[in-house]
Amino acid sequence: MPRTARKQSASGKYHVMLREINKQQIFEDDSDYKKFCYIMGDCKEEYDFRLHAYCIMGNHVHILIEVGDVSLSEILRKIEVRFAQWYNKKYQRTGHLFQDRFRSEVIEDDAHFLRVMRYIHNNPIKAGLCDSLEEYPWSSYRAYKEKDDSLTDIQKGIAVMGNYEDLLDFLNEVTEDEFMDISNHCRLTDNEAKQIIYESSNCSDITSFQSLDKMERLSYIKKLKKAGLSIRQISRLCGISKGIVERNIK
Repeated sequence: MPRTARKQSASGKYHVMLREINKQQIFEDDSDYKKFCYIMGDCKEEYDFRLHAYCIMGNHVHILIEVGDVSLSEILRKIEVRFAQWYNKKYQRTGHLFQDRFRSEVIEDDAHFLRVMRYIHNNPIKAGLCDSLEEYPWSSYRAYKEKDDSLTDIQKGIAVMGNYEDLLDFLNEVTEDEFMDISNHCRLTDNEAKQIIYESSNCSDITSFQSLDKMERLSYIKKLKKAGLSIRQISRLCGISKGIVERNIK
């Protein structure tokens, strides 16, 4: 069956999501995150696109991009290939790293642009990785907070909102907006679920988490469910009965 043609944006703006080919963890340490940012910046110089927002998660990346003469597909292919080549050499692996067809949605107007920007920056909170936007180091939020436009093109967002402080307030709003929400399309694997448990609780492994006081383990249930873990996964991996999990997420 032929692929559906990718919808083209009249404004050149897109929300893009890159996902690991096997839905597993990609970014293992700080150098992985830093290298991906470096490659995005290098490709910006080469292809002259605008990077309005990004968030690098464990197994996927969200990007709010505005393209010019060079197509979205060509830009994303360059970023993916360069990072995969570096990554494969570092971890002594071969083959593709990201899914063959990245997901994208057209940004239709300024209101849509701002809502997608807010959604992208709130991904780590939704996943239970942090409690505030500025705690997460691998998104463009700090660029907005610190007025740093070395990688992120922050001026468009400020201009659309009309005021710098209003933009920060808007980005920090808690909403139920979902754009290409990863949890709506793919069930988390146990490896993904374990990674979320580790990062949420500061435990190094499942045994350490299961050694926590029962009340402390229970305190993480709602956060883990919100991050996309199923009730069965929380029960099995956290050592808490299914009934208790169900009662604590109501």
